[in-house]
Amino acid sequence: MALVIRVRFKRASKFYDFDPNGLNLHHGMCVVTETARGVELGECMSGIMEVPQEQLAQPLKPILRIATPQDLAVQKRNEQYEKEAFDIAVERIADHKLEMKLVDVEYAFDHSKITFYFTANGRVDFRMLVKNLASIFKTRIELRQIGVRDEAKMLGGIGPCGRPICCRSFLSDFTPVSIKMAKEQNLSLNPTKISGLCDRLMCCLKYEQDHYEAVRKRMPRVGREIVTPDGVGTINAINVLEETVRVRIAVGDSFELREYPIDDCTRVNQEGNGSPASGAQDAQAPAASQAEAGQEEIPAQTEQPARSEKAARPPRPRNGEHSEKRERRDRGERPDKPDRQERPRRGDRPPKRERPPKENAPQEARQTLAAPKPAELAAAPAPEAKAVKPVQPAQPSESEKQAKPAQMEEDLQLLEQSTPEDLL
Repeated sequence: MALVIRVRFKRASKFYDFDPNGLNLHHGMCVVTETARGVELGECMSGIMEVPQEQLAQPLKPILRIATPQDLAVQKRNEQYEKEAFDIAVERIADHKLEMKLVDVEYAFDHSKITFYFTANGRVDFRMLVKNLASIFKTRIELRQIGVRDEAKMLGGIGPCGRPICCRSFLSDFTPVSIKMAKEQNLSLNPTKISGLCDRLMCCLKYEQDHYEAVRKRMPRVGREIVTPDGVGTINAINVLEETVRVRIAVGDSFELREYPIDDCTRVNQEGNGSPASGAQDAQAPAASQAEAGQEEIPAQTEQPARSEKAARPPRPRNGEHSEKRERRDRGERPDKPDRQERPRRGDRPPKRERPPKENAPQEARQTLAAPKPAELAAAPAPEAKAVKPVQPAQPSESEKQAKPAQMEEDLQLLEQSTPEDLL
């Protein structure tokens, strides 16, 4: 067990556990404590009490001292500084043209930090604003965006009931509230009647929700039949707060609406009441009248046996108890199947005829391979023009000139000596 004392730092804020540090503390005393944000002044909301060690999430921080008159004077001075800082921050926000609404300003007890709380529809780039405020106050600046519920809690106000709003008075945490709660409590779904100053569903819808859920479990639904002291009727409406039901009962040839406490009524499907028996007798009377008129009676439905009375399923045979399979195995081995005859192999296919290559194919292939692409032609530089010398035909030598007449004479002699057959 650990000794703790609960402290809060603002009105209607959360309670935090601290180590009393051997001080004689009681409810309502102002103390100076050490927190994660620095040294702060808070108020004791309980006396010293013992708490199991398992319920403490983290090591407790100690209370430094009981607040002195000087500490209370510093706190009042900080409240005055907060008002001045609020006016300066509003002017700087207007100068920077930022779409944000300043809600509150909080000075740290030791002037180590100033926190500005604001609301906005989206994200706001306030880096230049922080630099401007830091140059004015010469301390650490923190801007924190909050929601509309936190804004109403900081500012306060009068609710629709005529009393100060709950979040400002005593609520320390916000609980989730849904429109289903308003429906179960039979409230008007008009947003102006079930919304608070923050334009959200009122927190007080959660206060009676547990009672409504517990009572609705005991009460039947609208439209069900119920047994009242005056007979069987149909539920027309229910009143959860008074725990009464409005029942539509047949009186002669007409119907009436009457209210009964839920404890004086019983459900039709409950055992031990006379309504099911009377209903069965009323059902047998038409059947008897039909039999007297000569109509065929409807055969009564046979009752189905319970699960325990049904024939039990035979147990599945274990491994090795399958007699049918054993009999099949004992019949003998199956005859071997005849071997399949091999199919005659097909002869080898004749080789394919090779097509003669084209005469111009190698040259065309070389030309296609050597042909440059249009992109390469465009990128390649133009070749330099060179002077082409005319090629002169080679002149025969003197020996060739002398040999030509002698050769011509020999050819003429051969022609004269040859016969026509030799020429053919």
